[in-house]
Amino acid sequence: MTSTLQLSDKTLAEIARNVAKYPPEQKQSAVMASLIAAQTEVGWVSPEVIETIAVILGMPTIAVDEVATFYNMYDTKKVGKYKLVICTNLPCQLNHGETAATHLKEKLGIGFNETTPCGTFTLKEGECMGACGDSPVLLLNNKQMCSFMSNEKIDTLLDELRAEGNAA
Repeated sequence: MTSTLQLSDKTLAEIARNVAKYPPEQKQSAVMASLIAAQTEVGWVSPEVIETIAVILGMPTIAVDEVATFYNMYDTKKVGKYKLVICTNLPCQLNHGETAATHLKEKLGIGFNETTPCGTFTLKEGECMGACGDSPVLLLNNKQMCSFMSNEKIDTLLDELRAEGNAA
């Protein structure tokens, strides 16, 4: 099995660094880190990404796909430049989580699991992010936790991201 997707040398080096953490016969243990590295480069976990990681790690494609579709940090469909995941678990709901989610939907003009027509924002509903005391909580691009997201803080964040996106 060969893959048509060519990852950059930087991404391949990151995958190799993670594979090296495990004994050779257990290199498949680097599947999660490898998917993150490839998603960071490609923007999402496409079928080609899954196939490429399977080839690199010597795993069946279905086994890599099972990991990619089980965890919500992997995007198996294209997402906008900025993925916003708002926590909708009960503790956040009890502290204005629904207000924050509704405000985001109204400001972006999209619902959960949708992307703005310009491709800038994707809105997702998230499970507990382990920061209940900071609710409402939003996760930006799987990497930046945003706490106490009032409507005003949401507006500021969206304005900053739009400005950053226009500067790029």
